[in-house]
Amino acid sequence: MGFFSIFMTGIGLSMDAFAVSLAKGICLKEDEFKCSFRVAAFFGGFQAFMPLLGWWFGRYFEIYIKSFDHWIAFILLGIIGGKMLIESIKELKADKDTELATECERDEFSYKKLTVLAIATSIDALAVGVSFAFLSVSIVPSITIIGITTFVLSFLAVFLGKKLGQYVQNYAEMIGGVILIGIGIKILIEHLM
Repeated sequence: MGFFSIFMTGIGLSMDAFAVSLAKGICLKEDEFKCSFRVAAFFGGFQAFMPLLGWWFGRYFEIYIKSFDHWIAFILLGIIGGKMLIESIKELKADKDTELATECERDEFSYKKLTVLAIATSIDALAVGVSFAFLSVSIVPSITIIGITTFVLSFLAVFLGKKLGQYVQNYAEMIGGVILIGIGIKILIEHLM
C-alpha cells in the first residue's frame, strides 16, 4: 500500500472520530482550543495505537493465513465500511433533535468519557491493523499517518461542530464507510490481477 492508500485509510478510519468530535463541538461550552486539542489527542492516539495492536496480532498469525490474506483484508474493510454506512443511514432516519439534547445534557470532556469514546471509535482500526500485517505494510509510517490524520480531523471537527451543528455528523460516517469499502476492493483487485 502506498502513501495515498494509507492516507485514505486514515481518513476513512477517522470518520467515526470526526462524527463524535462534531457532536462534542455542538455541546461545547468550555474553551474551544483546549477541548479540541484534548479530543484530538485521544482520538488520534487511539487511532494510531489500535492498528499497531492489530498489526502485531496479524503478524503472529500471518504464517497460517498468508495464502488468503487479501481476502481477509477485503472482508474486514468491507464489513467495517458497510457497518459504517448502515449506521449512518439508520442515524439519518432517527430523530436527531431528541438524541442530541440528551447527549448534550450528559456530555463532558472528561478523560474517562474521552477514553471510552476513543476506544469505541478505533475498534475498526484494530481490524485494519490486522489487514496491514497480511499486506506487509510498514506499520510505523502507517500508524503515524493514521494518527495525525485523525488528530487533525478531530481537532477541526470540534470547531466545525460548534459552527455547523448536527447537519454534517451523519454524512461523515457515511463517507468513511465508502472510503474503507473502496480500499478493500482495491486491495482485492491488486492481489487478483
